[in-house]
Amino acid sequence: MALRSRVTGIGSYVPPKVITNDDLSKIIDTSDEWIVQRTGIRERHWVDEDTGTSDLALEASKQAMAMADIGPDDLDMIFFATISPDHYFPGSAVFLQRKLGVLGIPAIDVRQQCTGFIYATSIADQYIRTGSAEKILVVGAEIHSKGLDISDEGRDLTVLFGDGAGAAILEAVEVDDPSRDSHIFSTHLHADGTYAEDLWVPAPGMAVGARMITHDIIDDKLTFPKMNGRHVYVHAVKLMPEAIEEALDANDVSIDDVDLFVFHQANLRINEAVAQRMGIPEEKVFNTIDRFANTTAATIPIGLAEAVREGRLEPGMLVASAAFGSGFTWASMLLRW
Repeated sequence: MALRSRVTGIGSYVPPKVITNDDLSKIIDTSDEWIVQRTGIRERHWVDEDTGTSDLALEASKQAMAMADIGPDDLDMIFFATISPDHYFPGSAVFLQRKLGVLGIPAIDVRQQCTGFIYATSIADQYIRTGSAEKILVVGAEIHSKGLDISDEGRDLTVLFGDGAGAAILEAVEVDDPSRDSHIFSTHLHADGTYAEDLWVPAPGMAVGARMITHDIIDDKLTFPKMNGRHVYVHAVKLMPEAIEEALDANDVSIDDVDLFVFHQANLRINEAVAQRMGIPEEKVFNTIDRFANTTAATIPIGLAEAVREGRLEPGMLVASAAFGSGFTWASMLLRW
């Protein structure tokens, strides 16, 4: 019997304030029809001014631990995937750790953008497989609303993003029958920094001049996200299917064997193109982008949690996930729920 990771708890949290496409159309030059046609997004959740990323992560973590029937003191490690930290440093993992009240264990930030949750899960999985940890909290959480260019100039990106958090508890399990036992089969990680500037926030940083942030940097709007949308789309619809195929081939399963596909939620048109290219039936793809928009590292755990709540994800089902985003980075994961 092999030692593997099993997801024993899943949770998600989005702030209560809902921002519809019509709400955005009142402050920037856009419309519900324009946004839905191009992205599939109808609404998103944005935080209030006093909420930080680790606050969202805390709520999702509480749900995941409750489902797993464990407390903070049972955790051996914390992995926190985010590109929107509470502060420049230290990382958000230690703030979440403090809020959970479990001090002394490793608390590690993973900064891999849209693929952050799969990257963090992959790392946690290795610790469990080697016997170095038994129970690990893996979180993906983002606050984008505070960092968007909410103007006509920035509208193309402003409409895409929401705030939210998802969390999972991974526990060690001995797998006797992979065709039945709940566990993570494998994860597959990739990156290509050639395209880093096609989706990025240029500043603040240490490669933008004499100072990490200046009035000129702010005036030039370098602190807001920039994207080559066409380039991102082309790479996403090519590399996400390749990553899924890699996971299926590594475990000798077919697309028909997979019960549910939970993709990163960047744009509904990307996910539709991926499913069409791979011949995946529409009913097997679970999307949340219409309700939550792109929450970057949080989209996949939010999707898993929502699928459980809606009865779309049940014990024993085979689940495949893939993500693509800034870096460029892309990744896939296959697990039995």
